[in-house]
Amino acid sequence: MTVTIYHNPKCSTSRSTLQLIRDAGVDPLVIDYLKTPPSRADLAKLAATRGLSARDLLRAKEPLAKEMKLAGASDDAILDAIAAHPILLNRPIVTTPKGGKATRPPETVKDLL
Repeated sequence: MTVTIYHNPKCSTSRSTLQLIRDAGVDPLVIDYLKTPPSRADLAKLAATRGLSARDLLRAKEPLAKEMKLAGASDDAILDAIAAHPILLNRPIVTTPKGGKATRPPETVKDLL
């Protein structure tokens, strides 16, 4: 099973989710999205192919999201903003052949494994 986690090592939720994946015996592809941000095209593909919406990818509680007034923004505007400012990517995002989701709380990752 191919598992990908868009991970922020400074985030305790992201670290917990990664540990749950590893505890399940899976060695995931870990993408530190702040060091290697996904492109706008990658974000659109992620949303389109894994059952996520642009809004699912947005970390709405991030102060920059409020500053940019993304609460009522279109999907295109949200994807553009995340591509330009990777800190806006919700974390952690996990994808597997079963789908994808923002795994908050971390235990929700079990549905994807």
